[in-house]
Amino acid sequence: MTATDKAEALRRRKGGTPISALTAYDYPTARLLDEAGVDVLLVGDSLGMVVLGFPDTTHVTLDHMLHHVAAVARAKPRALVVGDLPIHTYDTPAAAVETARRLAAAGADAVKLEGGLEVIAQIRAVIAAGIPVMGHLGMLPQRVLDEGGYRKKGRTPEQSEAILAGARALTDAGVCAIVLESVVPETARSVSAAIAAPTIGIGSGGETCDGEIAVVTDLIGSFPWFVPPFAQPEADVASEIRLAARRYISRVSPGV
Repeated sequence: MTATDKAEALRRRKGGTPISALTAYDYPTARLLDEAGVDVLLVGDSLGMVVLGFPDTTHVTLDHMLHHVAAVARAKPRALVVGDLPIHTYDTPAAAVETARRLAAAGADAVKLEGGLEVIAQIRAVIAAGIPVMGHLGMLPQRVLDEGGYRKKGRTPEQSEAILAGARALTDAGVCAIVLESVVPETARSVSAAIAAPTIGIGSGGETCDGEIAVVTDLIGSFPWFVPPFAQPEADVASEIRLAARRYISRVSPGV
């Protein structure tokens, strides 16, 4: 199945079986998640924090993204592989196309970029170049420094209207789906009902969108130093790693 076919199949999930999406940053994780049957593997710039140890996503470069997209792509997943366009690599339509082409060459089936009306020209240019695009509205991590922190979106009528206007514009531009991050549930639900593109929520309430996405380290509990309040861990890998390491130390260095 081609990248375009995968993206079109995702678009057709609107209103049907909910979409399951998880982040992945390396070959073994991508392979395991794909074997489990996840629909979308997002190589998110969240890797800046949970893999590279940066304080936020604004430190992630295109080289970082290319490295991790290539690792995920080597798993040859059935799932749609989406690569984030890092900050300031899509400031213009031409820059967006060049960045998207490099991520596609590394193995991404589609790319994701943050923003609404202000990035429509970039989205149209990337889609015209033959690369599927996923949108991202609500809380935009690449703007965390400008906004002074991570804030819930859609609390006011003005914010809700802006998110809806952006979602409609992204849909008209041809995105295959839209991530709604940290949007209040009422707004996420109303936006999802108003547009033809499938929405994928994170921190936007349960059953408000056409699917959900989670950061894999939140899901498996492998990054215990910060867990978002909306995360729902299904495992505690951090404790298992510590335990395995202690057992190893006891075996190799008894009495220590």
